[in-house]
Amino acid sequence: MNQSPEDIKEAARERARENDLPYTGALLPREAHALLATGAKLVDVRTDPELVYVGRIPGSVVVEWQTYPGNKPNPDFIAQLERAVGKNEPVMFICRSGARSHGAALAAIRAGYRESYNVLEGFEGDKDANQHRNSLGGWRHAGLPWIQS
Repeated sequence: MNQSPEDIKEAARERARENDLPYTGALLPREAHALLATGAKLVDVRTDPELVYVGRIPGSVVVEWQTYPGNKPNPDFIAQLERAVGKNEPVMFICRSGARSHGAALAAIRAGYRESYNVLEGFEGDKDANQHRNSLGGWRHAGLPWIQS
């Protein structure tokens, strides 16, 4: 990707405007990877078991959006986020497919974060016709760096 960080952020802001999203922008996985390389923080909001069994992104920060087991909202999400990422740092959120990270990006903006982005498609992408992930979009399908425990 040969876009500058500002070009990437502008494309993300435009997607947010087009889709009436309440946070700074919506990034594609390759765009998020490029911004990660420039110092933006990537916060993975999946549960610990997802990270262990499905895979994780090197250099990401982990703050669960929902707790495991039970998938209940993490009552300490903002406090944990504030310990990991400063409010003036660009912060990007990723989950399995982009839904939980949408909520996290919204919560961050409401908590006073200056730049909050959702990573569209997430780590695994959407399900295909056979109800399998990792073939329609997502971080892994894009061939971006990840590791398995």
